[in-house]
Amino acid sequence: MIELVGATVTAYGPPDAHGRAAVVTLLHPTTCTLTERRIAVIGANGSGKSTLARLLNGLVRPSAGTVTVDGLDTVRDGTQVRRQVGFCFTDPDAQLVLPTPVEDVALSLRRLDLAPEERTRRAREVLARFGLADRAEVPVHALSGGQKQLLALAGVLATEPTILVCDEPTTLLDLRWKRVVDDLLDGLDQQVVQVTHDLEAAARADRVLVVDEGRVVHDGDPGAAVARYVGLMTGGPPR
Repeated sequence: MIELVGATVTAYGPPDAHGRAAVVTLLHPTTCTLTERRIAVIGANGSGKSTLARLLNGLVRPSAGTVTVDGLDTVRDGTQVRRQVGFCFTDPDAQLVLPTPVEDVALSLRRLDLAPEERTRRAREVLARFGLADRAEVPVHALSGGQKQLLALAGVLATEPTILVCDEPTTLLDLRWKRVVDDLLDGLDQQVVQVTHDLEAAARADRVLVVDEGRVVHDGDPGAAVARYVGLMTGGPPR
């Protein structure tokens, strides 16, 4: 269970004419408990939805308030939280760091305190499970964009987190690979929190949060949430 209580994120903006740094609020106080199996977060670019997502595993720390995962505080218990909450970025190049897929997945498995040969064996099993067995030794830079995103997900899921947070995981993919990743995410046993611009994906969620100008302006039924988002983006009803 993920719980946010008054979670707020601020940052310093450019100084004013007097040299005083302005404080910019990226996410206004947010309180909610996330228990549903599939949760989508939608909003315009720069609305604060990625900031919200990154709070959930401690990539971003709250400036005020708290974020907890099964009672673990993301600030005090960050290492334990990240063992439970995996995170997948929009661009897989942001998280693929070793030359080949088998090496990259084996690196993820280091936290399990396994012998090197056992990590390699398990990494190959993971790659096979994700349909990448024949790419184990191929240079990562030679993979297609879809294969890279699949590899990034494989590396995160190899450690069997209980929660997966994805920040626009299909934005850079063509239709074929988007469907592959969508099917993968839909079939996972883990709780999945997905930031997305894909309204079809949002409509399949159990719960949708709409973020606008750093505030959660709607939280609930997917149909109503998508309608609220469309209204915001098309100049519909006042906020």
